[in-house]
Amino acid sequence: MNAIARPDPLRLVPMTLSDLDAVMAVEQAAYEFPWTRGNMVDSLLTGHLASVLLAPNGSVVGYFVAMVGVEEMHLLNLTVAPAFQRQGHARELLDVLVSHGREHGARRLWLEVRPSNARARRIYERYGFRLVGMRRGYYPAGPGRREDAQVMSLDIDDGLEAAHGLD
Repeated sequence: MNAIARPDPLRLVPMTLSDLDAVMAVEQAAYEFPWTRGNMVDSLLTGHLASVLLAPNGSVVGYFVAMVGVEEMHLLNLTVAPAFQRQGHARELLDVLVSHGREHGARRLWLEVRPSNARARRIYERYGFRLVGMRRGYYPAGPGRREDAQVMSLDIDDGLEAAHGLD
């Protein structure tokens, strides 16, 4: 089977502090309640796994931040810029994350997602994540309000196969 080459390949690079202006612009465009710059800085300084997917012109297509633990990883943030959504980039980022998980000996990948974020939930479900619980009042949801989080989990050994219909 021949791979289809993109005319202008995207590049995945480790996220650095110098990427934060562009990353924060995407974060603010993508979410009503975005991460703060402080959240991003703390994640980078803590040494969390963080990568940025760049277009040939250097613009940010997407990114992820994940915490590596003992035999598990926790996806903290995965975002695709609104202009690049619905093109398979979230799945590509998940593929990379699962590969990193395997390299680090992780057996399970965890995440939280807003119940109101139907598009993200569908992406995760199609990828093979399963709903395993709820965190009450986890997310900010406006003045004096909070939104629950759905906790989802993926067996990393099943991740790439399920995502590509190979299971």
